Parts: sequence; structure tokens; C-alpha cells
Amino acid sequence: MDIALIILYAVCMMFIMVFSFVQLHLAVVYKKAKKSMVSTSSSDSMEKHFPIVTVQLPVYNEKYVVERLLDAVIKIEWPREAFEIQILDDSTDETSNLIAKKLQEDIFQEFDIQHIQRKDRTGFKAGALQQGMKMADGEFIAIFDSDFIPTPDFLQKTMKEFSSENIGMVQTKWEHLNKDYSLLTKLQAFGLNGHFRVEQTGRNSAGSFINFNGTGGIWRKKCIEDAGGWQADTLTEDLDLSYRAQMKGWKFKYLEDVPSPSELPVVMSAVKSQQFRWTKGGAETAKKNLAKVFRTNLKFTNKLHAIFHLTNSANFLLLLIASVVSIPLLWVKSMNPELNLYFNFGTIFLFGFMAISYFYWIANRFEPESSNKSYFLYFPIFIIFSMGFTLNNSLAVIEGLLGMKTPFVRTPKFNIIGANGSWKNNSYSSNSWTWTTLLEGFLSIYFLAGIVIGIAIGDYGLILFHLMMSLGYAGIFYYSIKKG
Repeated sequence: MDIALIILYAVCMMFIMVFSFVQLHLAVVYKKAKKSMVSTSSSDSMEKHFPIVTVQLPVYNEKYVVERLLDAVIKIEWPREAFEIQILDDSTDETSNLIAKKLQEDIFQEFDIQHIQRKDRTGFKAGALQQGMKMADGEFIAIFDSDFIPTPDFLQKTMKEFSSENIGMVQTKWEHLNKDYSLLTKLQAFGLNGHFRVEQTGRNSAGSFINFNGTGGIWRKKCIEDAGGWQADTLTEDLDLSYRAQMKGWKFKYLEDVPSPSELPVVMSAVKSQQFRWTKGGAETAKKNLAKVFRTNLKFTNKLHAIFHLTNSANFLLLLIASVVSIPLLWVKSMNPELNLYFNFGTIFLFGFMAISYFYWIANRFEPESSNKSYFLYFPIFIIFSMGFTLNNSLAVIEGLLGMKTPFVRTPKFNIIGANGSWKNNSYSSNSWTWTTLLEGFLSIYFLAGIVIGIAIGDYGLILFHLMMSLGYAGIFYYSIKKG
């Protein structure tokens, strides 16, 4: 049993360490790419030819932000005869009436707008996008979720990237309208910045697969159709379609310097539901496409990036297992001094932590208005809170791998920009006790006990790790029950 625990712990930590080194490689690639980066303008071929673009707006109960979205979309600069808007409205509340009323305004009469309502939410967002695509006249399809505010020059900056016929999708960088609202939004922005700067640019620069992020991007309609269309068998239909399309030979482009402003969730319940959906969908997509990736003719580095991209959600489950096992391992170590050599070998896992530290340092370094001071302030807190998410996200991974189907749970929006605004009266928000919340509180105490045990037996090697785990779960527990 003792050896089994040691092997289990080592395997989990080894995978996390290898993943960290892959992230380190992306950071190195990104840094090199930044030094040689030139303007994203690749062609002026769109100046005289304006293909029809359909803008799809998937909406489900978005009464606080849908009017803001519509006001922004009609400001997009593109010839109106080549500009179509689809509002894919699956709402069951007053959102639909707000849309209908908004469309009666004179300015909206000048646009080709379809307000599409389905009888049921079959396929959820994927189903709505697929139905809209069948009705779309556009050769290209741009997609914006309801919490986004597309910039007027979005099409001017993205469409010229389709000068090559094999370009199937162009993704832009999410910016955050309310990142300074609270500690919770600041940490989300810090974490997402690692993806939207280092991962997306690094993979794209290395010729590896990247993903459409569900919004803030534009597709060639032919690419979607060739890849098999939108499919609802995963909760991350965007990641799934991205891999199916690129395995068919389509190329994607990521534009780091083209922003797509959006709103971050401001309550823990919304963050947890979003994280759960992303993580479960990632596991489902890996289960669906990982074997196909192994069979591709990608170069080794590109294949490695793809494998760890698809399996990154497993890190949460492996960290949960390793952390829970680490406390009984303290007793194993104290009772079996002859095993100390193996435990001392475990210090190599620190290199993985150093790799992740560098990854986020690079991401922070190239963020406007950031500083080393902000990195050293937010990185430790971000890592601690990420550890606290391991239970929530591990349950998502398990459901995804076991094929347990659950509805697409939307992330509630609040129409909060900057550091002001309130969500207390938002009818979509819900901070309530669940068995998961209680278990997170218990785990905080469990890892606190690990600290006490370590001190009692004179083994201080895991005290910092257990302290971070305890604080992480305590933070998630606190924000989960916090009212206002």
C-alpha cells in the first residue's frame, strides 16, 4: 500500500511537471515571436471586395446586456449590403421582448437582422449556431457572446487575414471591461491573459493547433461545413470544431493585437459554473479527438502541444489526487526512513512550478500597464485560488470522461464595466450552499491538518504546499457563500 501511494503521487506530479515544461516551451516561443512580430496586416485584398459577413449573436436569458450588444454590433464598419445579423435567441425570460422592442428603433431598420427563436434549446449553443448557419447568407460568420462589445473596426482588422483560401478561422484577444472590479475579476484576468497571450500566440507561431474561443472570432463558413458543422456532444463545441477543422487541414490565425472587449463574471457561483463547463467540455473533447490527434502527421512538437492542450483539464484531477494523498504520505515517510531517497527525488517537481512561474511572468510582462510588482502580487494569489478550484474542476473532468451528460449552464452576465456597479439584485445570480461548497470547506481544514501533522513529525517539506491548498479552498469556500 505504501509503495502504491508513492507511485500514485509520483505519476500525478510527473504529468503536471511535464505539462508545465510544455507551457514553458510555449512561453519561450511566445517571447521569440514577440521580438519578430510585425503588423498583422497580410493583404489589402478586402479593400475593393467585401464578401457577405453574417454576425451571429447566441443569446439565452441576457436581459442585462443584450441591448448593449445590439448597439455595439450595428456600429461594426462593413458595407450594409454585405452585412447580416442573426440574433439566435433561445431565451425563456423577458430578453426576447427586449430584443423585439430594440429592433423597432429606427436605426435597426437599416440593417438586415434576423431574430431567430427556437421552440426548444436542442443542442444548446451549438444547436443554435448550427441552425443559424444553415440560414446564413454570409461567406464568413463572426460570433459574439452577449457579454462582448465588438469594436467598430473588428471586420476591418480580421477579414484581411482570409486572403489565403486555407485560412478557416481568425480569433482575436479577449479584453476585460471590468477586470479592476474586484480581486476575483483581477485573478480571472491574470489567468486568462496567460492563455490569450502566451498559449494562443505561442501555439500559432509554432504552427500548432489553436482554438476558437467561442466568441470574438470569425469563421469561413466553408470551413465549418467541411469540418462537420457545430456538434453538441461536448460542452466546448468551440474547441471540438477547432480540432476537427484543423485536422482536416484548415489553418487558423490568432491576432493578439486585435481586442474583443468582454465582461468577466463577478460572483463565485458564475466563475465556478464557467470553469466547470470549460473543464468538462475539455475532457469531453479530449475523449472525442485525442486518438485522432495521435494519428495525424503533425510534427512531434506540434503533436505534443495538441496532446497537452486537449488534456490540460486533467491537471486539476491529478493535483487533487496528489494533494489528498500527500498527507498520508507524511506518515509513510516517517515510518519508512529507507524511502527518504525517493521522497528527496521529489524535489524535481519544483522545476515544474518554476516553469509555470515563468509562463505567467512572460504573459504579465507583455501586458500593457502591468509591472513586476503586479506579477509578484497576483501570481501567488492566482496559484492559490487555482488550487482551490481543483475539486470543482476535478468533478467536471470525471463527468466528462465518464460521458455523463448535463445541460449547457450559461454564465450569468451583469453589465458591469470598470470598478463600479452592483450585482446584488441580479436575478440570474445565486450564491448558495451546495455539497461541493461544504466539501471545499472540509478540504481547507484537511490541508490545515496536514500542516499540523508535518510540524508534529518534524517534516516541513510539504508545509508550504499544504498551506497553499488550505488557503485556496478557504478562499473558494468564502466567496461561494459570500453575500454581496
